[in-house]
Amino acid sequence: MRVKSRSGLADKVHGVTEYETITLEQSGPIARITLNRPDAANGMNDTMTRELADAAALCDTATTKVVLLTGAGRFFCAGGDLKSFATAPSRGRHIKGVADELHRAISTFARMDAVLITAVNGTAAGAGFSLAVTGDLVLAAESATFTMAYTKVGLSPDGSSSYFLPRLIGITRTKELMLTNRALSAQEASHWGLVTEVVPDDELTARADQLAAEMASTAAGSNGAVKALMLATFSSGLEEQMELEGRIIAGRAESADGREGVDAFMAKRKPEFG
Repeated sequence: MRVKSRSGLADKVHGVTEYETITLEQSGPIARITLNRPDAANGMNDTMTRELADAAALCDTATTKVVLLTGAGRFFCAGGDLKSFATAPSRGRHIKGVADELHRAISTFARMDAVLITAVNGTAAGAGFSLAVTGDLVLAAESATFTMAYTKVGLSPDGSSSYFLPRLIGITRTKELMLTNRALSAQEASHWGLVTEVVPDDELTARADQLAAEMASTAAGSNGAVKALMLATFSSGLEEQMELEGRIIAGRAESADGREGVDAFMAKRKPEFG
């Protein structure tokens, strides 16, 4: 059956939402988004970021517990599509629009209850690097590499990297990556704290699917609470953060999943979260 997505940007056929530059496949509580411009190294143009923002919104539902994001072909994402930027009538206005849509997608991913797993299957450069490390859990193939690359072409970072990178690795290392365009191997990125797990190239898909299934069995509201607390922690004082913790855990205690988790623990059985 073929139906239009809610935004009208894509068709939906047998659970797969067909866009021009990405694919979105929903299987139960797990959504899989694939950046799908392999012939262009999955470079981000205005169509891709607009579609990514639309897909993120479609995933922001109570029924989606996990979003798995990866790239088609040899690249995760080589960053912005400079060819499309170069031909735009107004480069600044065009790039601002591309960045705005990417930022809308990242904001949705960061604030949804669903766990975002990024499976970095190859080079992640520029905005691809920025997007890769927004994952709540980041898997990287052994051959994957990470580089900022913005200043090589006279541009500056976007895609939330100036927010997340200093929080993940500190200001000094962030400046090194952004100013020198140093390329990190997957293992180096792991040692720096940017990657959760490095896996052999031919095992990445299976490991990502396994991790997605594990997260799909957990309580979405609890995962969303963790994400909300982490987003607030660097802007809150101690008492403000503890008050937020108290209010959120109280809400979780009253929720169906919170009741099920406690009841299952008392009954010494495995919880069945909704």
